[in-house]
Amino acid sequence: MKLKPAAKFLIAALTVGGLWGAYTVAKSKGMLDKIAPASRGESSDVSDDLADKAKERIGLGRPLKVGVVTWGGYAGGEYFNGGFKASEASRYFQEYGLLVEFVLNDDFLSSREAFKSGAVDLLWTTADAFPVEAAGMAALNPRVVFQADWSRGGDVIVARRGIGSINDIRGKKVAVAFGTPSHTFLIQSLKAADIPYSSIDIVEAPSAIDAASYFKAGKVDAAVVWSPDDADCLKNVPGSSVLVSTRAASNIIADVFIAKQEFIDRNAKALNALVSGWLIGAAEINSSESAKAKAAEILSAGLNQPLDFCLQAINNTRLATYGDNVNFFDLQGSFKGVRGEDLYSQMSDAYRSVGLITDPVPAWRSIIDLTVLRGIRLEGSEHAAEGAAVFTAATQEQRTTQAISTKKVSISYASGSDRLDENAKYIVDREMAPIAKEFGQARIRVAGNTDSQGNPAANRALSERRAKSVVDHLVNTYGFDRNRFVVVGNGADVPVADNGTEEGRAKNRRTEFELLP
Repeated sequence: MKLKPAAKFLIAALTVGGLWGAYTVAKSKGMLDKIAPASRGESSDVSDDLADKAKERIGLGRPLKVGVVTWGGYAGGEYFNGGFKASEASRYFQEYGLLVEFVLNDDFLSSREAFKSGAVDLLWTTADAFPVEAAGMAALNPRVVFQADWSRGGDVIVARRGIGSINDIRGKKVAVAFGTPSHTFLIQSLKAADIPYSSIDIVEAPSAIDAASYFKAGKVDAAVVWSPDDADCLKNVPGSSVLVSTRAASNIIADVFIAKQEFIDRNAKALNALVSGWLIGAAEINSSESAKAKAAEILSAGLNQPLDFCLQAINNTRLATYGDNVNFFDLQGSFKGVRGEDLYSQMSDAYRSVGLITDPVPAWRSIIDLTVLRGIRLEGSEHAAEGAAVFTAATQEQRTTQAISTKKVSISYASGSDRLDENAKYIVDREMAPIAKEFGQARIRVAGNTDSQGNPAANRALSERRAKSVVDHLVNTYGFDRNRFVVVGNGADVPVADNGTEEGRAKNRRTEFELLP
């Protein structure tokens, strides 16, 4: 599970410019202790002698404090540190002379206040949700320093019986925590199904934990929750199911860490050591089951959670390596996958469209500082970027399974032709390619459809060739695995409108882009 966000009435503080004002009001009225419990992290007991040694070796004579939440994606750093407390036995100190303390605080507002006051030096956020608070933090000059992970199963949309795909939630009640990664996941899932945000009945929840409670109580038809709450929802709501999780939507939620520009400028050597060790730890966990087991033990002690919970929490992420960071920040200028800038820019627009952002959002390049990453070079296969997903040829069952979501796209072809012109390629690039990137672990069915005019057999053959031309473009342009795609030619057999009118026939001449489980 990730953070526990602030109470519902304080979620408004997430809008630009309101975060610190809302906190001050709550504090002055004595409300903060009720809604923002103190951090559960224990301060490290560091002797003056040890602090002096650290000062001499790394230039920072105290523990570097990292603000974290109950989440498996930060295991790389916690594992490399050998625990949550600063220690002379830590690999950070042994190899770099750096003392590191992980400060656990699952409350959103108080974690931000800790960053503001300097109680923590680095703080978690996600590239997708950071636009909601970036402008409100502008006075602190926060900068994204590195990527820690991708969510890979930790965020889940569950639904009651009778709702079999994202398309089926149109007009239904859906619970979600506003301005959080859960909200990002819902918005992008609706986009993949071509469903307007306004067409669902949004029920605002204080947190994903509360969203799960609403679902179990029968107050909503669907909810965006965190694992392992998804399993609890399925257990308590007969006939319910998982519509989609970030295991399929593998490149939507990315955890990153921010630091104040002033701290970065003064502590470059310490930050270089922190990120280097963190990425080494992530690589070891990714490539060794014994290292992963050790990391789970460390998380179990630091988070005060069961061992199996912590192991699953790690498995619900992709711990970002050095190579992943090179790609995420596009340090080589040629990455074609989902970059941090893509997430940040897309969600800036998306959150503005739903009313959570009203003021200008800082540009991506103004909220990142890549000096630390540019000063690191880790070589070896374990530090390489994650490879593209590899798929086997689809079985008949996989070819015909119900889709997670269906997006209808109109692509114009010359009469009788299956050739994509430049405008058609632009439509595929704009409407289909981003979804294929973000839902990187999902198989995709591309179905061609025609109107009823002409020979039925010829129409089916033509529609299949047209679907194949879309797949060819996606494979050749973006390097997707061809086995990932299922090509279907429906001809005129699956109309969505009346073939007796020109308007209806135009709607039937379509290509459907379906995400498969």
